Amino acid sequence: MSKQNKPQANGGTIALNKRAKHEYFVEQRFEAGIALAGWEVKSLRAGKAQLVDSYVLLKNGEAYLFGAHFTPLQTASTHVIADPIRTRKLLLNSRELDKIIAGVEQKGYSCVPMALYWKKHLVKCEIALVKGKKDYDKRETEKNRDWDREKQRLVRENNR
Repeated sequence: MSKQNKPQANGGTIALNKRAKHEYFVEQRFEAGIALAGWEVKSLRAGKAQLVDSYVLLKNGEAYLFGAHFTPLQTASTHVIADPIRTRKLLLNSRELDKIIAGVEQKGYSCVPMALYWKKHLVKCEIALVKGKKDYDKRETEKNRDWDREKQRLVRENNR
């Protein structure tokens, strides 16, 4: 018999960092694995993760996810002390790490996590090199988004 693939309801996405899209211009994206404990994987399967105030810390030639909050489940093992905001190591190859380190050393660039998602049975973290937006950039982005929404509304009404 063949296996039937069950499509996931949310397309495999566990958590998004919508605030990062609002606060930064995304320059370059990377896909990284994460070193996780067993209770963290169970928590991610339940969708209990937040990336709101998290960032990527580069130290000793390695990348770490700092400030991500994985809420422990009540059914987690009793002998494990669950720290929901512990620092987690990001798994990248050396070429990607070199690109990220070189980008962060430039003025105005930083590295933030954009999303957590499933890739087959593995948890991946999308991280990005970003540059901060000024207030007028944020207003411009919002104005363009509103105008695109208005255009779609007008086209929809004219086609009726």
